[in-house]
Order: sequence, then C-alpha cells, then structure tokens
Amino acid sequence: MSQLVISYQLISSDPQSLADAIRVEQSIEFPNELAQDWIQKDVVGQIVNMGATLDGVTKVEIAYNPDNTGYELPQLLNVLWGNVSILPGVRITSVDFPDSILSKFKGPRFGVEGLRKMFDAPTRPLASTALKPMGSSSKQYAQMAYEIARAGFDTIKDDHSLANQPWSLWRERVELISEAVRRANAETGGKCVYAPSLNLPSDQIAQAALEAKALGAGALLILPGISGFDLMRSLAEDDQIGLPIMGHPALLGSFVTSREQGISHGVLFGQLMRIAGADIGIFPNFGGRFSFSKSECKDIAETGRSELAHLKPLWLSPAGGMTLDRIGEVVDFYGKDTASLIGGALHRGDLYENSLAMVQKIRSLS
Repeated sequence: MSQLVISYQLISSDPQSLADAIRVEQSIEFPNELAQDWIQKDVVGQIVNMGATLDGVTKVEIAYNPDNTGYELPQLLNVLWGNVSILPGVRITSVDFPDSILSKFKGPRFGVEGLRKMFDAPTRPLASTALKPMGSSSKQYAQMAYEIARAGFDTIKDDHSLANQPWSLWRERVELISEAVRRANAETGGKCVYAPSLNLPSDQIAQAALEAKALGAGALLILPGISGFDLMRSLAEDDQIGLPIMGHPALLGSFVTSREQGISHGVLFGQLMRIAGADIGIFPNFGGRFSFSKSECKDIAETGRSELAHLKPLWLSPAGGMTLDRIGEVVDFYGKDTASLIGGALHRGDLYENSLAMVQKIRSLS
C-alpha cells in the first residue's frame, strides 16, 4: 500500500522524541505502548527517514496509512496539521500524496486548459483585478466593473473583504456587477467573468453560490482559510454550480510565514488549493507589500503545476501591491499560465485607460 508521506523540519534539542510524538499524535493520540500490536504497526505513523541535525534543524519523513484520512478532506487536513500544529518547532516542508487519496478528489474543474478555452486565450496570460475599495456603493462597483470589462479583462473579482456591508449588500452588488459585465461583453464581444466573494456565514454559502450563478456571475471567489477547504471542494464539485473557483489566501498567512513553524508555501497554496478544487490560486507575489520570497513563490508555482495524479494544474494569480510595470517580470518568472492580478494600481489615473493598457500588455505576451 502506498503511504501518505509527510516531510517535516524539526527544531528541537531531542528530534527523535519529537518525531515519535508527532507520529503518534497525528494518528492515534494514545499511549503507543498501550495500543494493540496491529494498531502500532498499521495505524500509527512510521518514521521512514531521519536526517542529521544541521544548524539545529532536523529533517524527518513520517509515513501514514492513507486509511487514517478516511479519504475525506477534513480528516486529511487533520492528519496533515491537526494536533501537531500546537507543537512548537514543527514545519511541514512537503507531502507525497498517494493516488489512493488523490483519486477521491476531482480537483480543479477547469484548470489551465479549461480556462484557456473559456477566455479564448490559447497562449497568453490572463488579466485579472479586484474591485476596491470597501465603502464604495454597489453602483460604484458596477461602474468600475463595466469600465474594466469594456477594456478586455478576463476576470473581475470582489475584493475578498466585500461581504454584506450596509453600503453594498451582497445580493445587490452581485446583481448590479453581473449586469454591468454582461453589458460590457455584449458591446465588445468580450468574455469577462465576475467572481463575487462568498465571504458569508457558512450556512448561506452554498445557496449564495447558486444565486450568484443565476444572477450572472461567471466565477466564484472562496476564502478557504475562513470558510473551509472542504466547503470550497464541495462547491467546486457541484455540477449545479459548475463555475471556476478562485481561492483567496485570507487567514492562511500564519500557516506559512514562520520559518520554524507551519506548512510550506507549496503544500498550502499549490497542493491543497488544487485538491480542494481551486482553478485559480491567489497568493502574495514576491516584491509586493507582503513577505513572500522568490523561492517561496517558486515553490507555489512548481507544486501548483506539477503532476498530481489526475488533478488539473492550477492557474497562478500572484497579487498584493502589483503594478503595471511589473507584468513582464511576473510572466517571465511564472510563465504564461498566470492570471496577473492588479487592483488598487489601476485606479491611479483613469480606470479605463489603465485597464486598457494592462490588457494590451498582457496580450502582447501571448
């Protein structure tokens, strides 16, 4: 049986004891010596490799029986980062998922090739933006969306913080923006889609996704750190919805920003986003207003696109303080399967003219 192998970086004066604690804590959470022999052998995680300690860091690989996950995403996440998240000095650096687990998930519905067909973009990057700032009215957002869609953008999403605030109630905003994007597409022959943020109470999200589609939304923005990775999976797999899913990093930053604790950028934003069904994965680009480095962004790019059983590769959407003059640099670094996302910088001057300039730059890179 192929195992679920998790690679850890440990910072501990006694890495052997910590590794033993992890393999038990992440499986049976019970005194190992009191468990039946078959449980100790087949259920408890097994250390398959422990490297030498270098500069206080020890690399360890622990293999787990995939049956421990129940082949469902909530328990898979629990095996990956359940109680061990409470232990200091532990960081997941990579995960080798067996096909027995990956076969249970559909992953991105569209992926790279599906969205290329949707946007009639056989070789070029995508042009993406977020509607800002919070406090604008729904009519103001709709006018912004109309100008941006008229310029030829591929995706326009709500800023992730747009929810159900009194100055722009969710249903009103979705209806007005969807109509504005439809009108712009009718005038230009464009294929722009609008992705409303489903940053709503959990018991409302599934119905809101169906309502957004009925109102004319062409994609959905999900915040899996807030709403849950498995909720995103359920929406991505729902044939009644059948829309591209954009996954946003809100609330996920603390998983990756410590060099001593947490989960690697590639596992979280590359692998887990794909397993949970995101077609487009949004993350902070290097050199923006956040702290991600080039090597961390490269990790996301490689895991988001590398072979992962039958799961389609992920569109990368580096964001966070991006500007028009960095588009070429971004595409050079990530390649053309990139949805370049620029938000606030489009508003420095004329929104339509800036949007048009971005579209022209993107299309020159095809």
